[in-house]
Amino acid sequence: MKINLNADIGEGFGAYDIGNDADLMTVIRSASVACGFHAGDANTMHKLVTLAKECDVSLGVHPGFNDLWGFGRRKIDMDPKDLELMVAYQIGALQAMARYAGLPVTHLKPHGALNNMAAVREDYALAIGRAIQAVDPDIIYVALTGSQMEKAGRALGLRVAREGFADRAYDDDGNLASRSIPGTVYKDPEKALAQCLSMVKDGCLTSRDGKRVEVGVETICVHGDEPTAVALARHVRKGLEAAGCHIVTIPEMLV
Repeated sequence: MKINLNADIGEGFGAYDIGNDADLMTVIRSASVACGFHAGDANTMHKLVTLAKECDVSLGVHPGFNDLWGFGRRKIDMDPKDLELMVAYQIGALQAMARYAGLPVTHLKPHGALNNMAAVREDYALAIGRAIQAVDPDIIYVALTGSQMEKAGRALGLRVAREGFADRAYDDDGNLASRSIPGTVYKDPEKALAQCLSMVKDGCLTSRDGKRVEVGVETICVHGDEPTAVALARHVRKGLEAAGCHIVTIPEMLV
């Protein structure tokens, strides 16, 4: 079995760091880097692409709403064309920084509220896909399994990597449960590993209300902004490898 582990990283800004990117990069195989809208800046991106090169980690865009104050976790209604251009702009920003490390940008994964809204809104999902098409149609669209993003990516002829989450609870419809609900962000490594093994081996997970939800995943995310991220990611990787999984990059999952 093959599976990818990814993390959302580079989410500091200026003098501020969020999460332990350096240690997390030694565990994951693909990194989704913030591009300056919800977090990140040129120096942070440069540091992260250099680290990705050192750790043999594939590099992806992590675009978000223009919402530094809310860390991109507040819903924003906007014209889909404006959203498309906003995402294209962020792709270009990371591509420029990636040139310093001689790395290609191989995937795109929306952040926070943008990811949650695009999971259920066809117009947002298509806008993100059109941005990929315009800038580099070889970029892989990372999409919550069963979401509008997965459907949009396939409709546009893009490569799609279906994503599951190690450290988040799900609702019965297969969407992520709101962070505002206590207990929906997992900090227990054993709980996270159990969910990962269920997704990878059994093709399903259990919602927070106890419903069986069918899923297919090529990549599993651990959130880099949580204090427990590195320990949780290490435990998940060790457990997956013990179960016979080979941890590879996102592009290798789609070969």
